Amino acid sequence: MFFSSHRVTTASAAVLGLALAASGAMAQSRAAAPAAAPAPAIAQGPVIPGVCTISVNEAIAQSTVGQFVRTRLQQLGQQVSAELTPEDQSISNDAKAYQAKATTLDATSRQSQGQALQARANAFQQKYELRQREMQATQEKALNRIAQELDPIAQQLYQQHRCSILINRNAVLIGNPDMDLTAAAVTQLNGRIQQFAFDREHLDTAPAPAAR
Repeated sequence: MFFSSHRVTTASAAVLGLALAASGAMAQSRAAAPAAAPAPAIAQGPVIPGVCTISVNEAIAQSTVGQFVRTRLQQLGQQVSAELTPEDQSISNDAKAYQAKATTLDATSRQSQGQALQARANAFQQKYELRQREMQATQEKALNRIAQELDPIAQQLYQQHRCSILINRNAVLIGNPDMDLTAAAVTQLNGRIQQFAFDREHLDTAPAPAAR
């Protein structure tokens, strides 16, 4: 198996997520900016029989399902922001109010109100960090789903092109594009899947691990 034999690690998910975001930013930049002069052609060596390359990041980022996942993750991020921002602002406002009146309070009231405010701030920080982990887990799960769909495509292309080795193009500085299977992978991935339903992972409701 090419990709589904292992989970996309958190680091890999972050890289792929950046690739998704970058693809959208580059598309907007290309639409807004005037066309740049074409880069000078690079003299290519001959195609090496049996050697093929593919960029998983690029295949996902350029695919229809990859763009769908990017948009959905943005929507989920906005939902998280809508949840956290009012609470954050409320704590901030109350902290300012407390600071303004702290000198007028007796020691007992000052301590109890300060502790209550600190407890709220600590709870909010925990919630914020939990939502970050949930969004990371959501992204990782979605990208793993695409990688699973891409796995049989890569295998098929590997056989069709009689490859002896399939190299991650991201690890190659420059390579003959005639050995690259990324565009073909994008085409087949678009024909295989365009979108799938997913929501934010909820790690706070996950079952506790079994006692040993």
